[in-house]
Amino acid sequence: MYKRSLRVLPLAFILISCAVFTTVNAQDPYSRTDAMIAMRDAVKLNTHIYAPTRANEKFPILLLRTPYGIGNATPAQIAASLPELTAEGFIVVQQDIRGRFSSEGQFVMLRQPRDPKDKNAIDESSDTYDTIDWLLKNVPNNNGNVGIAGTSYGAWLSVMAMLDPHPALKAVVEQASPADMWIGDDFHHNGAFRLSYGLEYGYMMESGKEIADVSKVVDTFDVYDWYLKLGSLANVDAKYFNGKIPSWRDFVNRPDYDDFWKRQAFAPWLNRVTVPTLNVAGWWDQEDFYGPIKIYELLERHDTAKQNFLVVGPWNHGGWSRGEGRKLGRIDFGSATAEHYRKNILTPFLAYYLKGKGSGDIPEALTFRTGNNEWIRHDTWPPKRDVVDRRLYLQKDGGLSFDAPPATGAEAFDSYTSDPANPVPYRPRPIKLRSGWTTWLVEDQRFVDHRPDVLTFVTAPLTDDVVISGKVIANLFASTSGTDSDWIVKVIDVYPEKYEADPEMGGFQLMIAGDVFRGRYLKSIEKPAPIPANSVQQYQIAFPANDHAFKKGHRIMVQIQSTWFPVIDRNPQRFVSNIFQAKETDFQTAVQRVYRSGRYASNIAVPVVQAPATSSTR
Repeated sequence: MYKRSLRVLPLAFILISCAVFTTVNAQDPYSRTDAMIAMRDAVKLNTHIYAPTRANEKFPILLLRTPYGIGNATPAQIAASLPELTAEGFIVVQQDIRGRFSSEGQFVMLRQPRDPKDKNAIDESSDTYDTIDWLLKNVPNNNGNVGIAGTSYGAWLSVMAMLDPHPALKAVVEQASPADMWIGDDFHHNGAFRLSYGLEYGYMMESGKEIADVSKVVDTFDVYDWYLKLGSLANVDAKYFNGKIPSWRDFVNRPDYDDFWKRQAFAPWLNRVTVPTLNVAGWWDQEDFYGPIKIYELLERHDTAKQNFLVVGPWNHGGWSRGEGRKLGRIDFGSATAEHYRKNILTPFLAYYLKGKGSGDIPEALTFRTGNNEWIRHDTWPPKRDVVDRRLYLQKDGGLSFDAPPATGAEAFDSYTSDPANPVPYRPRPIKLRSGWTTWLVEDQRFVDHRPDVLTFVTAPLTDDVVISGKVIANLFASTSGTDSDWIVKVIDVYPEKYEADPEMGGFQLMIAGDVFRGRYLKSIEKPAPIPANSVQQYQIAFPANDHAFKKGHRIMVQIQSTWFPVIDRNPQRFVSNIFQAKETDFQTAVQRVYRSGRYASNIAVPVVQAPATSSTR
């Protein structure tokens, strides 16, 4: 999903009884037809149909559904937004989903799948089915095949379409769909609430039919200050929302992993591969990286026909759909990765499954290995061939190495004091509402590595490349003087101080993995419990996926902290039944200990590539 307050998102990002209005310009590559398409319950959805003006073949339909508004794009603007797809030839259809912008009906955020026993029930899958059925019957010169694509919420809509697919649906491209809003996507990560995102996105989407301006609520130059002054989350409804934002009510009333969150997740529903599916993710997606990896994993269990594929590139949220994709923030990947995806992966995938063109030579998984800056084809994901599991152990004096500490001896640890009144910012301040969000994951982490409430461990300069490919897992042995705690672990590539390729990048600290775990859910994500004070517990944080080369001369760093504000809400560090209803007096400082010896040897498990894999043509 996408949180910034934009009236109409670019089309490339959305990729994304009936009255009809048609416009045609002989010089345009498309003609446009506007329609209000009736669903099975008579609700009509605003739809724009862009049909190629050339008549040399019948064309498949590419459906792009969105809650963000389809706007009023001209045929020329559509062609400019989708040059690769325009050249190949598709009937492009945009649609406002139910209850949004010019469509009728009631909008429900991430409307849960309907009960199949209720013949009158509707959901996004049924709306997609009805839309496809109408298009096939009413759009001239279509070849009977339909694909659906989208990014973020649009990707989620695309996955919903294949739960009960129309027979004509032959291809799905989900780019950064959320898969579980409590485990790892937009609203929560491992039980920790994504405060600034959840509050701002809920207001933006549920204050009216169109995009609301969240600056009317979050009105300080540095939003860190606004959220800190907000205090307890109980103040949100009391001061601002007044019970009028449905998603916020769900956050407050359902803080734990209950049936509501489980039913909204895709795990119960993706029990078969119904349509060839291209799952697309970005290594630095600031919103939905977990989702496409998880969707691929769920489908892969049932993919006997080999129709489930994964692509991961060096992108932020939506970065594959616009521009060259050569750089993200200050990081240069050496080639136009987004253009490569659109030209050599996306368009051939759609052409093969919707037009029968091409060889269909689509790798099971294709990842861009950062550091080496090359595309790698895999026959499985995570890869198994030439990969060995190794562990990076925390050492004394802030060291980090593959050497395990002694199995016996005194329990060694490092400690810090975590203070909810002075939380660690998640990116350099000032944190501005309308800038910086899209690239915060590639910010130089030196802005926090000397704070007293951030522990830092780093290797010596590497004597050889270390390539990791697969799932990285942090195994943290830690204690807290409180009865609840958050644990944030970041894995970082530290550039040499003298970096000849770009002297301005000397010493840069690039985060290649980072996530949070809320301690109250250590034993059960359904039933939180207090952490025994001053007792060593083992926490495991699994990062969804990585493919990165730490180059010779670089160093590997691990940072550990307990606040990440305001992207993650403040944990009171005293156990309360519901953090959303915590009182100001519940917040307390806590002494955190991270252990690094004997049976409590904290470590990062990394899948290390022992031999080079085969790279694809750039």
